[in-house]
Amino acid sequence: MQYDPREMPTRDIYRLMISLVVPRPIAFISTMGPDGRLNLAPFSYFIAISSKPALIGISFTHRPDDPKDSLRNIRDTGEFVINVVSEELLDPMVKTSGEYPPEVNEFALAGLATRPSRVVKPPAVAESPAHLECRLERELTLGNGTFVIGEVVAIDVDDTMFTDGYIDAMKLRPVGRLAGEFYSLMREITRAQRPAAERRPKPGP
Repeated sequence: MQYDPREMPTRDIYRLMISLVVPRPIAFISTMGPDGRLNLAPFSYFIAISSKPALIGISFTHRPDDPKDSLRNIRDTGEFVINVVSEELLDPMVKTSGEYPPEVNEFALAGLATRPSRVVKPPAVAESPAHLECRLERELTLGNGTFVIGEVVAIDVDDTMFTDGYIDAMKLRPVGRLAGEFYSLMREITRAQRPAAERRPKPGP
């Protein structure tokens, strides 16, 4: 099959994108409104952008008249937490993915506990093995999405996730997002060593 995204309905392009750009990491985002109301929701248009400063990016579908609760809280407070979704969190995470009204506390809905963050006000998911506390760096309108860039100001990782000083993916067991109702689980990993080639600086004039 061949496609021309410029000639396709948005919904059809979306279905292709989420079926081919896989597996995607899940940003399980906890936020707090100005009134202290908590919100918890998953987003899979999520990527690491930079290491210094530590920046991450999340894309929210553009809804100018009715922004998602997570996006509204990030705009109002400038803070949020990304909680890593391990296998144990798959079912609770899916429960939080519904379009619930703002007054619904998804932590309670999914039976998850809160854990105080170190730097930002929104709490983390206590059951998550790792958390990235973030502050809003900027937001951009790109296509039909609002791209939020956050600076990671604190990182907490459970000590049991490490092997020989490195985070062990088989212990973290992160869940990946596929299309529709499908997710990927980590059952096997392989190792492929990078070439030893080194880029040399260009000679001066």
